Amino acid sequence: MAEAFETDNQERPDFARYLDIARRRHIHFLVPLLLGWLVVWGLSWVLSPRYKSSTLILVQEPSMPQNFVIANVADDLQSRLQNMQQQILSRTRLLMIIDSQHLYSDPHHPMNDDDKVAQMRKEIAIDLVRDTQNAGVTAFRIDYSAHDPRVAQRVTGELAELFINENQQTLLGESRDTTKFLDTQLEAARNALAEQEAQVKAFQASHMGALPSQEASNLQILSGLQSQLQNEQDALNNATQQRALHQTEIQNFRSTLPPPRTDQQDPNGVEALDARLAKLRDQLTDLETRYTDNYPDVQKTKLDIAETRKLRAQAVAAEKAKGANSGLTPEQSAALVQLQGQLQSDEVEIQNRQRSIQALQARISDYEARINAEPASAQQLADLTRGYEQSQANYNDLLKKQQESQMATNMEQMQQGERFTMLDPPSLPARPDFPDRFKFCLMGLLVGVALGGLSVAGFEFTDDRLHSSSQIKDLLPVPVICEIPEVINAADEQTARKKTVLGWAMAATVAVIILAGSAVSFIHG
Repeated sequence: MAEAFETDNQERPDFARYLDIARRRHIHFLVPLLLGWLVVWGLSWVLSPRYKSSTLILVQEPSMPQNFVIANVADDLQSRLQNMQQQILSRTRLLMIIDSQHLYSDPHHPMNDDDKVAQMRKEIAIDLVRDTQNAGVTAFRIDYSAHDPRVAQRVTGELAELFINENQQTLLGESRDTTKFLDTQLEAARNALAEQEAQVKAFQASHMGALPSQEASNLQILSGLQSQLQNEQDALNNATQQRALHQTEIQNFRSTLPPPRTDQQDPNGVEALDARLAKLRDQLTDLETRYTDNYPDVQKTKLDIAETRKLRAQAVAAEKAKGANSGLTPEQSAALVQLQGQLQSDEVEIQNRQRSIQALQARISDYEARINAEPASAQQLADLTRGYEQSQANYNDLLKKQQESQMATNMEQMQQGERFTMLDPPSLPARPDFPDRFKFCLMGLLVGVALGGLSVAGFEFTDDRLHSSSQIKDLLPVPVICEIPEVINAADEQTARKKTVLGWAMAATVAVIILAGSAVSFIHG
């Protein structure tokens, strides 16, 4: 039971001892506290102040609705801002600002251009402002720190103007490049379409009559030509039969006439020439069934027929002139002349029918060749048409994109697209951003408390004196039975009261000094 009581006493904090230490060591705590605070607080007034100027630039959406005009630039605003930041914070741009504002021109601390650029980059801060819903960039803030607040304001304004102008030039440049690229592609597509169209027209011109669209008309014309050929062949057969009939009638009529006065028949007479013509016609018919019109024997036979017809006509005229038929009565002579005229008409009709049949056969062969060539022509025309349709679709698509890109470029030129707007102009800082004297005051207080605590701990650790009865009891091997009370006179009481008053006065003085310094730091920044 006693051991448990002793353990509880050891675990409880000895507040009386701590109060005794505070009473005896308050000077050792207050002096380091005040000195530490004064050093840190005084440092805040020694350091050169820096003023920060800020401006907020709003990313304004296009004023033209997206369903009317579609922008033809990249929508990744963050990547575009990073590219612009690299361009604006480049060595050339920053040196221009440094020279125009005469920055870092301290003769006591000269700096080269690279050091100036590096220092200025450290003093520039760009922070993005995102939307809480879709995490998109809605604005960004530009900060710049300088020893002079007006210089900080001017430099921040120049940086903001650079971002606004660079964004406008970037959007307009990208839009123009896109439109120029589409113009080039559209011209190439137009040339390809014209070439395809020329090929289709050339093919249609070279295969006129054998195109798939003309198949029905070709079949109809071929059917009509075949009907005409059949009619001509029927008419030729009728004319051939009429010629044979008239020849038979002439022969029968001549057989009734009295024999000629001479025993030998004239080889150039009408009858001999008629027999010769009949023989040549049979020979020509036989040759035409085996050979073409350009065959030599066919041409020679045609020439013989023409010559024989000429001789026969001359013979008929001679008989009429000489009165070869003078032995005939006038009625018989007229009947013979009529039969010969009919026979000659039959010859003319047969020749006309034969020429017509040849022409029809040539036309039929031509249309049959057209119809036979239509499948191959249809395949070739389909290939050409397919290429032409693809080129036309590509051209129409590029034309639509080019028109949309041109409208987007015009929108950027009119500054109706996405643009940066300075929402807050660069501020003129009234208080320095660094050093924050109030923060330095708090830091000085923490440093003073730490130094005071270390001082008290050090003095207590090096002090080997006993300051309380409990310390004496702890050193004795046996328990104390009785104690002799301390006799305190009036002088001791007065001395103790003076020390207490002096301690509280010093603590109050330190507190007043720290509070006054904190108030000054808070007011003057």
